[in-house]
Amino acid sequence: MPSASFPPPCVMGDESIMSKKSHGTSNTPVQTNLRWGVDVKIADNICNFNRHGAENYGYLFKTSFLKDSREELRQHHEHKEENESGDDTTEFEMTFYDSNTGIPLFVAPRKGGRCLEDFLKESMNHGWPSFRDDEVVWENVRCLNSGEVVSVDGTHLGHNIPDGKGSRYCINLVSVAGKPL
Repeated sequence: MPSASFPPPCVMGDESIMSKKSHGTSNTPVQTNLRWGVDVKIADNICNFNRHGAENYGYLFKTSFLKDSREELRQHHEHKEENESGDDTTEFEMTFYDSNTGIPLFVAPRKGGRCLEDFLKESMNHGWPSFRDDEVVWENVRCLNSGEVVSVDGTHLGHNIPDGKGSRYCINLVSVAGKPL
């Protein structure tokens, strides 16, 4: 893959992030209780022992991700209606956590940005969760010159595949199915 530098707010990282550690490119194997019923063995391979491959196209359709995301939104709206105060600061957001370490990596949709259905539609069209610049937790995510997207702890996440709208972070669902620790 050709070397690239991506425009801000993308934070570029050094190749040393993905150096060999005690468990592949990470010091930690994936959590054993990943969200959405993703396969732990596939997750561990992609997150820690892989630099270029990905889960199969459309893997997210084989999990409970779409159903569970819509259910979280429904519950959010029910809770909001029960506690309506006239304040509209409780817009729905989902946090996606590193499958190894549980650190937050992406928040989508972001308050003031696209809605959940737009995020899901783009993700379904591409076959992988697709995040935009404002949905990345930049303190925990880096892009390498190859376009590879990684966590600061060495978890392979996916790739930056820019399109007409800007950077699009095409991310393996198994890499962001962790739970906060």
